[in-house]
Amino acid sequence: METKLGARKWATLILIGLFGQFAWTIENMYFNVYLYNTVSTDPGYIAAMVGWSAAAATVTTLLMGALSDRAGNRRTFICAGYILWGLSTAAFGYITVDNAARWFPAANAVQAAAVMIVVMDCVMTFFGSTANDGAFNAYVTDNTSNANRARVESVLAVLPLLSMLIIFGAFDSLTRAGEWRKFFNIFGIAVTAVGVTGLFLVKDSPLLKPRRDSYFKNLLYGLRPKVMGENPELYLSFAAFCVFSVAVQVFFPYLIIYMQNYLKLDNYALVLGVVLIFASAVSVISGRYIDRVGKMRFVVPAGAVMLAGLLGMYFVRSAAGVVAAGCVMMSGYMMTASVLGANIRDWTPKDKAGHFQGIRMIFAVLLPMVIGPNIGAAVIRGGSGTYVELGQVKSVPTPGIYLAAACVLLLTAVPVAYLRKREKQTVH
Repeated sequence: METKLGARKWATLILIGLFGQFAWTIENMYFNVYLYNTVSTDPGYIAAMVGWSAAAATVTTLLMGALSDRAGNRRTFICAGYILWGLSTAAFGYITVDNAARWFPAANAVQAAAVMIVVMDCVMTFFGSTANDGAFNAYVTDNTSNANRARVESVLAVLPLLSMLIIFGAFDSLTRAGEWRKFFNIFGIAVTAVGVTGLFLVKDSPLLKPRRDSYFKNLLYGLRPKVMGENPELYLSFAAFCVFSVAVQVFFPYLIIYMQNYLKLDNYALVLGVVLIFASAVSVISGRYIDRVGKMRFVVPAGAVMLAGLLGMYFVRSAAGVVAAGCVMMSGYMMTASVLGANIRDWTPKDKAGHFQGIRMIFAVLLPMVIGPNIGAAVIRGGSGTYVELGQVKSVPTPGIYLAAACVLLLTAVPVAYLRKREKQTVH
């Protein structure tokens, strides 16, 4: 396999990765805020949207990841997917309560708008998961090796934070001014433009060849007990990433809403910017050492750092406190994500990278995004954070979401312990 990381390959990884993260940041953080601020404050709608989009992402990646293996082509799936991904992102600006009332006059306008947002999120996720989760992730595995994966993963892990930093710093003012349509159009057009650019930039690995085995048989390949038994380290890595991701999803969908409505931080974009810059620097620096130290030796202190940050977020109330605790939390998050993500790539069978992207999605997206936000919603409903607006009682996320996330994160120790044990057995 060609694994040299030349300038063209780095340009592809960073450009395609970054603009994909712009779309995912908007989906994971701003669709929630858009729904909360313009349609309904019921956290159940947010949990439903996150859960349904996770299901759509998983099914899509299973289907399209295996299809990209069979076609022996990542480039077409990446580029066409990005073009349509951008267009569907732009469409969100046209889903409003007023438009819902015009389009569906016999329905409850608020409920109709909420349902349309959930449905459009699933459509957008189909295109995004085809391009990013199914094809681009397989492309990364195709074009890296065990010797450089943690370095690549640490850079890719920075991109979501860089995306948030750019959006918060340069474009969040649009959302606070209620200019949602302009906001969605800007990033929709940008993602589509990168899809067109990718036609000239993306180059598949020369060792990627079309497959002629059964497509439908391969869809469920990774779910067979025999395959799980043959790849125990891979599935233990999936399990560790799953529990870690559930912990993240307990608080992450409610993060901006928490800072806006519970902490009352008007400068939350600046706070997040400082946190993201710090965590990004830590991630890049740590990537140089993970491959040398060993992934399973590095994951324990990385997880401990994230745990300390979550506990800190539970107690702090000021902007300075959030900066301090947030830097610790997000640094630990970035390092843990890099280690576990690279470990999954290490144990993925080299000739079935596309097949296993769908299985990865079950553990990294579907289960966490169904379980995590519902835990968060339950904590919010059981908390004391409410306010009255126009005679309606509205729920506000409370610090309890961070304590709940910390409790879930502790469970990551179970699959990590088994992984460390198997690593020692392999060495000896």
